[in-house]
This record gives sequence, C-alpha cells and structure tokens, in this order.
Amino acid sequence: MFWFLLITMVVVVAAVTLAVVGGGDSEVLPEVAPQQLVDPLPASRPAGQADVEALRLPVAPRGYRMADVDDVLGRLGAELAERDARIAERDARIARLEAALAGGRADGEEGEGA
Repeated sequence: MFWFLLITMVVVVAAVTLAVVGGGDSEVLPEVAPQQLVDPLPASRPAGQADVEALRLPVAPRGYRMADVDDVLGRLGAELAERDARIAERDARIARLEAALAGGRADGEEGEGA
C-alpha cells in the first residue's frame, strides 16, 4: 500500500510539473509584459473627481509600483495645493469686497442722516 501511494504521488507531482512548465510548444503560462502606468490624468486641465475615480495603478508582485504611486500622488497633491491657494485668494478677495461694501454702507447711512 505504501509503494502504491508513493508511486501515485510521484506521478501526480510529475503531471502537475509538466502542466505548469509545459511539455512542448504550447505555452501554459505565456510571458506577459509588465504593466506600465498610462497616465489618464488630463494634462490640459486640473484633475477632477471622475479622473481620480477612473485612475487604475498597475500592480507589482508586492502591491503597487511605488514610483507610479508617488508620481500620481505628487501630481494630485500639487493640484490640490494650487486649488487651495486659489480658493484662499478668492475668499480674501470676497472678504475685502464685503468690508468695502460694509464701509460704503456705513458712510452712506451717515451722509443721509446729516
């Protein structure tokens, strides 16, 4: 019984090995080119929510390719910083305009009452 199990195990291991490695011209596991990041983020305009949702990073053996992830995160970080600066500038401009309007109203009210 022992010899039968041993011979069966050797035959199964050999069959699996031949199936994986390939016994002839047919390739069971063909060579595949590594995935490369195709940057779908638009170069002509800031990235939007749909652009970020459509972004798919290539997978590496132990996760994602760090250089590709760093590039994408760097670009998104720069665009967010630029957007935050524009928003802060607009908020400051609105505050100055509101202060000027409030000052004009106060001057106009004093002039009407005198």
